[in-house]
Order: sequence, then C-alpha cells, then structure tokens
Amino acid sequence: MIDSENISFQLVDVLLVLAIFSHVTWTVKSSSHCKQAVSREIRPHSVAITEFGAVGDGVTLNTKAFQNAIFYLNSFADKGGAKLFVPAGRWLTGSFDLISHLTLWLDKDAVILGSNNSDDWPVVDPLPSYGRGRELPSGRHRSLIYGRNLTDVIITGENGTIDGQGSVWWNWFRHETLNYTRPHLVELMNSTGVVISNLTFLNSPYWTIHPVYCSHVIVQNVTILAPLDSPNTDGINPDSSDDVCIEDCYISTGDDLIAIKSGWDEYGISFGRPSTNIIIRRLIGHNRNGSGIAIGSEMSGGVSEVYAENLYFFDSSTAIIIKTARGRGGYVRNIYISNVTLAGVDTAIWFDSNFPQHPDELYDPNALPVIERITVKDVVGDNIKVAGLLKGIEGDTFRHVCLLNISLNVTSESPWNCSYIQGYSALVSPDACEPLKESVYPKHSSDCYHLSDHLRSSGNQNRGSWLLSW
Repeated sequence: MIDSENISFQLVDVLLVLAIFSHVTWTVKSSSHCKQAVSREIRPHSVAITEFGAVGDGVTLNTKAFQNAIFYLNSFADKGGAKLFVPAGRWLTGSFDLISHLTLWLDKDAVILGSNNSDDWPVVDPLPSYGRGRELPSGRHRSLIYGRNLTDVIITGENGTIDGQGSVWWNWFRHETLNYTRPHLVELMNSTGVVISNLTFLNSPYWTIHPVYCSHVIVQNVTILAPLDSPNTDGINPDSSDDVCIEDCYISTGDDLIAIKSGWDEYGISFGRPSTNIIIRRLIGHNRNGSGIAIGSEMSGGVSEVYAENLYFFDSSTAIIIKTARGRGGYVRNIYISNVTLAGVDTAIWFDSNFPQHPDELYDPNALPVIERITVKDVVGDNIKVAGLLKGIEGDTFRHVCLLNISLNVTSESPWNCSYIQGYSALVSPDACEPLKESVYPKHSSDCYHLSDHLRSSGNQNRGSWLLSW
C-alpha cells in the first residue's frame, strides 16, 4: 500500500497538474487523429449498477451485478448504445467484460475496487504476439475491466477511481508464488473507437491501461498512480495498436509511464501487427524504476510514426528509452520527440540494445532490429546524471539518430556513452558523442525524421512555455 507521506506528496502533485489542466484549451491540427473526448456522450439508455443488486460497501462482491447489468445493456447495442452508471460508493468486483456501444461512467465519489481473490480474475490464453504469459510460460489472469472485438467503448466519469488493490499481487510476484502472469487493470483487445478519460487509476496489479490490437484509441485527462517500488506497474501501454492519442495525463508508477509495444521475438514477428501513428502530448510524471516514454522491449512487430511533445519528467530513472535486443527483429523508425523538460533524471536518453528476456529458446538470435530515424529536439534538463547511453548492436548500427537544441545540466564527467550509432546533432550541450557530432545543418535535416517539415511550420517555439501557459 502507499504510505501516508507518499500519498500526500502525490496528491499535491496531482492537484497541481489538475489545476494546470483546467486551463487547457485543446487545439488540434486537422490532420491529427486526436480530438477532445466527449465525456458526456449521450446514450439513449442508461442504468445504475445498483439496479442489479450491487452494494457499494467495499466488502460485498459485485461481479455478478456488473456482468448482469452489461448483459442487459447489450440488448441496446444496436439502438444507440447504453450507459452503465456507477454512483458514489466502493464497489468491489472481480473481472468483468465490456460490450460495444457502451459508456461506463463513474461518479466523482465512485471507486471500483479489484478483488483480492485471484479466483475472481479468470485465466485466459496468452496473447498470440507474445506466445506465452509475459511473466510465466503459461496463461495470464484477465484484466479487471476487459473487452475484445468491440466498437465504440467509453470508460469515463467525473474523475471517479478504479483501484486494482495490487499490493496482494505484488507480494505474490515478489515471493514467486504466482502460477500465471499478473492481470492488467484495463485491457481492450481487437477493438476500435476506444475512449478512456477523466478518471483516476490506482494500484494496478501489472500494467494499468493496455490497448492491444486496437485502432483509434484516445486516453485523455487521466491520473495513474502506484507506489514507486511496485513491480511493473506501467501506466499506458499501446501494444500492436494504431491511431492512438494520449493527452493531458499525470502518471507516477513503479515502471514505465508509457511503453509502446508490438509483440515478443518470433511471436511478434509472426503476428506482424505494428504499433503506428501514436501521439503523446502534455504528459507529466515520474518513476524510479522505469522511463517516461519507452519503446519496447517487445517491439518485434514494429513501431513507427510516434510523435511525443510537451513532456515533463522529474525525479525519474530515465526519460526516453528504446529497449531491444538480438532476437527481437522488427523495427523502430520515424520517432519524433520534442519540447521535453527534465528535472532530477538519471539518464535523459537511453538506447538499451541488450534487453535480456526472451519468451523461449526458439527465438532467432540473428533476427536483428532495425532502429532508424529517431529525432529528439528541444530538451532542457537540470540535475541530470547522464545525458545519453546510446548503444546499438555490433553489425546492426542504429541510423539517423538526430539530436537538436538540447541543453542538459549533467553531473557525470562522462555525459555521453555511444556505440554502433550513426547520426547528427546541432546545438547540443554537453557536446554530443563522436558518432553524432556531424552537424544536422546544412545537408542532413532531410535525414532527420520530421525535422525539416516541423521547422517550417512551428517557427521558434519557447521551450517549456506550455507548462506556464496552461
């Protein structure tokens, strides 16, 4: 559980961020697939969970009530859809399924609590792009809120709370008493038109929000919290998904805040569904055992066209990381990250090419990842230990890595450590490592992903001004 001092610290952070967010006016280019979530989506039919016998005392198990309510609402799926309203109270439940054309709406004082009994989280098959459970060579527990093959699903409210009560799972994991991979808090599979907004997510047993094999996903204005020492409690993990928009979020967890994935070794290569067209902006958060934005390590189906901007990471292990290894295959290309503010971060940029875990002995060690066209631009940081650990793979150089307008106050006497890297830089302090010292200008801006187009359209942006202007 989170101790009282940690709660107070995090709540102060959250209140500050929410105050900032309250002044945001969302403006989106017409070409963007981001849009403001319509949090009060009108559904012609609505019921409250209490109509199905649910009791919000934090003790009564309400799994059947959720299942029965959603079964009833399924009859309205072809009639404009329906809304399931969760009023104020503490609603204990096991895993339950969503349906298409549904809005799950939480009152501001509503708390959905995950059961502490593992039997209330059924075991399901591994994901085909992983070939096995991520933690154990078997199945995996189904997420608390789950859905597959859905269209038009909204999970929202007035900043109500979904609490996975994950401490029991973390203890089982630490003591190696689990038989199956831990469950996520929310997982939607093979679904289209997903909106998750205006909620607080606490204490996930494992990854918090996991859209996998999904299209057109918006995660907007959510707060995600877990203790900084909680194992693998990633915030938002788009996985083999496309057209994903993540905006205006505060995340403080025990692992990566956002991790973009696309399958694991030979299973991800065979499944072959990439993550692409992903926008991340106005993200604030911290961690001690992960990264602000991670790509991988499961990236064997490919990751491309990722745009991340207006990021603030503090008191964190790593800001930006690409995780891969021999045997992963796949690719990470066309990545653009800009307008980043860092404070108290151990490593600003890390390419980790020796991520050791493989699903089984059948992976092909000659399946080398292609890492190319990575642009990081407009970064400021104070109290940074290391500017960059950029490690490619011998015989597999990471290409067209471009660093521009980066100013870091670094405490290490060796700010950069680079190998098997090729690229360019300009206006980088401390000076970039030797493989990146050739200047972006005048002839290499076209080699740097999105750089020439962005410079023509954006003008001279005041780095960090987004924080002050909200």
